[in-house]
Amino acid sequence: MTIKVLLVDDERLIRAGLAAIIDAEADLTVVGEASDGSEVPDAVSRLGPDVVLMDVRMPELDGIQATRHLLSTSPEPPRIIVVTTFENDEYVYDALKAGAHGFLLKRARPEEILHAIRMVAHGDTLLFPAAIRALAAEHGPSGAGTGGAGWHDRLTERESDVLRLMAKGRSNAEIAAELFVSPQTVKTHVGNVLAKLQARDRTQAVIFAYETGFISPG
Repeated sequence: MTIKVLLVDDERLIRAGLAAIIDAEADLTVVGEASDGSEVPDAVSRLGPDVVLMDVRMPELDGIQATRHLLSTSPEPPRIIVVTTFENDEYVYDALKAGAHGFLLKRARPEEILHAIRMVAHGDTLLFPAAIRALAAEHGPSGAGTGGAGWHDRLTERESDVLRLMAKGRSNAEIAAELFVSPQTVKTHVGNVLAKLQARDRTQAVIFAYETGFISPG
């Protein structure tokens, strides 16, 4: 199955470079391009991409607003990877909170870009623990979900352990090995954590844990 990609960036050269990398792969194809977030809804509706590479900083509608709008209005939204120049960009943090499935740096190597597209297309999330930790430290606890103990009490002890390991970037298999349980059991725990935190994916759950002080960036 070919993975369809939509490129969204206000710089034509960036789009051309990404297109050259992606279209060289047998299992990937660029189905369209957009130069601003305002063009994304129509492009997604017409082209049906599986993955959107979305620049976070654009002149009219930035990647954060475009991501939030797309995920809240599209019945079957594509997976979204935000693309940025700096990993500590506050726009990245906001885009991840809005529901983006991960982020890439514009200086990323071609193989990293291709790996990221394939990962999110198959339902995984791009979680970079060090970067998320640094962003969380910069923004500090926001008190999201007031009554931190309240939401924490909804998690079992094992689910809390799983959330801490998720924040370290552990895969389900790695968490299973560390907790001496089966990968299927971990998958169930992860699903419970996401449901209880009302998080779209692992990244949102981890950000929530940092913002409420459940996990310390330090």
